[in-house]
Amino acid sequence: MPYQRARMTLPDFLPAQGLLAHLTELQVSAAGAVAHIRLNRPAKRNAINEALMQQLHTALIHLPASAGALVISGEGPHFCAGLDLSDLSDRSVAEGIHHSRGWHAVMDALQYFRVPVVVALQGAVVGGGLELAAAAHIRVADASTYFGLPEGQRGIFVGGGGSARIPRLAGVACMTDMMLTGRVLDASEGERRGLVQYVVPEGGSLAKAVALAQRIATNAPLSNYAVVQALPRIADMAQSDGLFVESLMAAIAQGDEAAKQRLADFLQGRAAKVLKT
Repeated sequence: MPYQRARMTLPDFLPAQGLLAHLTELQVSAAGAVAHIRLNRPAKRNAINEALMQQLHTALIHLPASAGALVISGEGPHFCAGLDLSDLSDRSVAEGIHHSRGWHAVMDALQYFRVPVVVALQGAVVGGGLELAAAAHIRVADASTYFGLPEGQRGIFVGGGGSARIPRLAGVACMTDMMLTGRVLDASEGERRGLVQYVVPEGGSLAKAVALAQRIATNAPLSNYAVVQALPRIADMAQSDGLFVESLMAAIAQGDEAAKQRLADFLQGRAAKVLKT
């Protein structure tokens, strides 16, 4: 069934009457079990201002329980050109810390969202846009995508969690190079560096992201939850602690009734075997 951008009704999406209409920086839609949040500032190359960040947090909090996966994309030819510099103000050090921690709260909500998040990338994925993409679980880029971290040239530093997440994807040396020299990576090099898992022809990232999200949404919900919640935390632990948590998660997942049924279906030939994508 082809993906259709069907706007959710207010009762299904946001319980507060009229709140959906105020998410002016986003477009929110759904098809089946896949929810879709689209950054909606194409004239600004979807640069992130304070309103967009706050509205993204609101949308994440209020996505319906029926969502089994989430796709995030950008309207127009660019995913996100980073921080909207016109939104910067003359902040004190304390205000700057508070502002950065606000971004951290949103990015943490995304990384540890209750369902897997797939991001569709095209054009500019720069600065805060790369920080946003790095907080998702699966990243799909089309051939027009390019990655940059121009903070060094702007006299600023990443503040949306990029220093913690991007090196885990591409390495400290790669991020250092990008920030110090302004080096820009194209889609293919971004894939080689680990910034994205998939590269598709230009214009195809959203369709691929939706297809992946639809597949992910058919998994056992508890298994998906374990992957997005436990895996990054285990990676932060000492190996012995991580292995213990792995044992706990494996036992919890295997004890779920949905998992038992899926295993029975596989053993009795009612489930598909592993196929190449």
